[in-house]
Amino acid sequence: MPKNKGKGGKNRRRGKNENETEKRELVFKEDGQEYAQVVKMLGNGRLEAYCFDGVKRLCHIRGKLRKKVWINQGDIILIGLRDYQDSKADVILKYNHDEARNLKAYGELPENAKINENVYGEEEEDDNIEFGDVSDASASASDAEETAIDAI
Repeated sequence: MPKNKGKGGKNRRRGKNENETEKRELVFKEDGQEYAQVVKMLGNGRLEAYCFDGVKRLCHIRGKLRKKVWINQGDIILIGLRDYQDSKADVILKYNHDEARNLKAYGELPENAKINENVYGEEEEDDNIEFGDVSDASASASDAEETAIDAI
């Protein structure tokens, strides 16, 4: 029987984010790349993103980022455009909130980009649902019961 040499395998290391505290250099877009904001997570390593050139694209998360870098709705990402498919792209990098703020300050992102909010371009709206006062309905029902009892 082989002797284990460590304290577990990759599942033990999965929960640790060792590189999260390190400051990394800010990566700017090159030709063939574009900044985008995640509109909707689709599952299976895919997402729908609104690129800041005005096009919604279906993006595929590359294997280096899958299960290591968690991408959520509203995140700013760097995508690589495909030469042969304009409607699809590949996620290259996810920017954290500080890096996204720096990109906006440098003028790389447009001014109308919402960094800390859920979705770019879609506003949440209230449905304006109003509920009637329950105590009035129960009071009128109890009054009706009292008059029925008095009639007996």
